[in-house]
Amino acid sequence: MTFLTIKRPDDWHLHLRDGNAMRDVVAHSARQFGRGLIMPNLKPPVTTVDEALSYRSRILAALPLNTQFQPLMSLYLTDRTAIDTVKEAKEEPSILGFKLYPAGATTNSDAGVTNLEVIYPVLAALEKYDIPLQIHGEVTDPNIDIFDRERMFIQEHLEPLVRRFPNLRVVLEHITTKDGAEFVRDSHAGIGATITAHHLLFNRNSLLAGGVRPHFYCLPILKRESHRAALLEAATSGNQQFFLGTDSAPHPRTQKESACGCAGCYTAYSAIELYATAFESVGRLERLEGFASIHGPDFYRLPRNSDAITLQRMPLKIPESIPFGHEELIPLLAGTEVQWRLEQ
Repeated sequence: MTFLTIKRPDDWHLHLRDGNAMRDVVAHSARQFGRGLIMPNLKPPVTTVDEALSYRSRILAALPLNTQFQPLMSLYLTDRTAIDTVKEAKEEPSILGFKLYPAGATTNSDAGVTNLEVIYPVLAALEKYDIPLQIHGEVTDPNIDIFDRERMFIQEHLEPLVRRFPNLRVVLEHITTKDGAEFVRDSHAGIGATITAHHLLFNRNSLLAGGVRPHFYCLPILKRESHRAALLEAATSGNQQFFLGTDSAPHPRTQKESACGCAGCYTAYSAIELYATAFESVGRLERLEGFASIHGPDFYRLPRNSDAITLQRMPLKIPESIPFGHEELIPLLAGTEVQWRLEQ
């Protein structure tokens, strides 16, 4: 196969940051995706409808001319989120959900939820108004091994939550384990999961073997090969509960290559090419369209994109660095080539 044409895909988990830095990266997503679900973990976090709409306006202003990319928003859940905020969000079509960060789980999550029971009334309201909940699914107990935190979150928190709120639509974001894939697969259709390109392509050896490679450091962290294989099977299975979410997360080089590097892989520059590489590795390129372009809109009850993109088998060189505000950003696989290229 030398060409692959699919409906224009969407990115259901995207970090854009803000200000001048956002202006340097947003075009990478806009060139390939029709929509992006924008994460709210700015500083300070996006916790209200007005803040989300203001952020959305800044994103639209930063987009290149003649782009059709539409940012969709998620609100940041805290221990103090009000039910009135849920009601207000229900009336705003550009807001697609509320994001649950366990406090301290990842970048800019310090204001997150400290105890799930505290937000039970808000979760009940989300269920009532049929607003999806997006979850960063990791426990934050320092006594739990970092490679086990997703599995423990599912067992200790997610399974009870789904039983308590059976009609709540839930997306377990950026799953990284066989446990996560099996939980979603065995759940009802209202439970979905996004999967990143880097978790489909790489395991923890890429991060740790032969030296620590900070640009492969993300949260949830890359896992062992058996988990990567399980994720690849889930993504390419045709199961409609799994869909594309890059979790592309830009950080300045100085904050990645430091004594305490930030978590996040920047994949937006070549996201759809990386996904094509992953699907081709198991001979299932024909299933990329479902995962990238159909399952996500169907889960969020939105129309599928009407236009298409074409990928060509032609090497794409990933740059060594990208401008990022007053600093520079190192994309994942900087300086190397992938074997698919999006036609422009």
